[in-house]
Amino acid sequence: MKKPAVQDLTLEKNMTLDQLIRGYAAAGGFSAKHVATGVDILDAMMHAKDCTKILSFPACIMATGTRGIIKELLRRRLFDAVITTAGTLDHDLARLWKPYYQGTFMADDKDLHRQGINRLGNVFIPIASYGTILEQKLQPLINTLYQQKQKWSTKDLVWALGEHLDKEKKKEESVVYWAWKNKIPIYIPGITDGAIGCQLWMYYQDHRNLTIDLFRDEQELSDLVFDAKQTGALIVGGGISKHHTIWWNQFKGGLDYAVYITTAVEWDGSLSGAQTREAISWGKIAERAQNITIEGDATVLLPLMIGALIDRL
Repeated sequence: MKKPAVQDLTLEKNMTLDQLIRGYAAAGGFSAKHVATGVDILDAMMHAKDCTKILSFPACIMATGTRGIIKELLRRRLFDAVITTAGTLDHDLARLWKPYYQGTFMADDKDLHRQGINRLGNVFIPIASYGTILEQKLQPLINTLYQQKQKWSTKDLVWALGEHLDKEKKKEESVVYWAWKNKIPIYIPGITDGAIGCQLWMYYQDHRNLTIDLFRDEQELSDLVFDAKQTGALIVGGGISKHHTIWWNQFKGGLDYAVYITTAVEWDGSLSGAQTREAISWGKIAERAQNITIEGDATVLLPLMIGALIDRL
């Protein structure tokens, strides 16, 4: 049998994350092998000539410390565009102004509700740290933006918010800030599905000409993909952000590099659980593409994978 032998992992003092992940590859064990392959593909994508790189993720991880990993990717300009969900803005902005807290999955949710605490998995989010602070901060800011112009794409809206964060003490913790600072577009096709969308809708009640121009976002996305010689994507989770990323790429013959990280299953037919091989059947990932689906929690895997990638870069 002409296959590499399985090697035991060895843990050495002062070993780097890259060395650990390379050990995953040699160990050949289950999901660890997939993680190592995923880092190899990301590395190849980063070094590919004329490759437009897209980062896609859902909002939930922004309520955790993994937000720091996403921020670092934008701070280092490792991706050219981001496609995400409305809650990314909610959590990124709210955490600049108020803390979220470590909680537990096993909390008494009725008791939390009575205390005014929202639970996101095992993260506790007091109402004062979410809806209340976002309304307090965003309504005046939306009014300021409205005085400038009445029609906004989500990309332009995110950049305008990022610019207004420039005087915030904790601005460098913010994904939105670094998107504006490094002129990396963030597209949010489901902008109304979250607190930021609710605040925009509330302002709209008395300002009926306020418009969110999603078609301008779509035009920019189509231009981004059609003008690219190659495209690659790191896609965390599923939903609208994942689909928007692979949807536009089918019109250029599919992604050339694709790394999925997901906890969803494929047997229920959901997009979130759909593997890269299914996307090949739609032409959303090219037949020749380097691709892998990694099953696991992104809050565990992303710090390992991006740490190893940065070691290499």
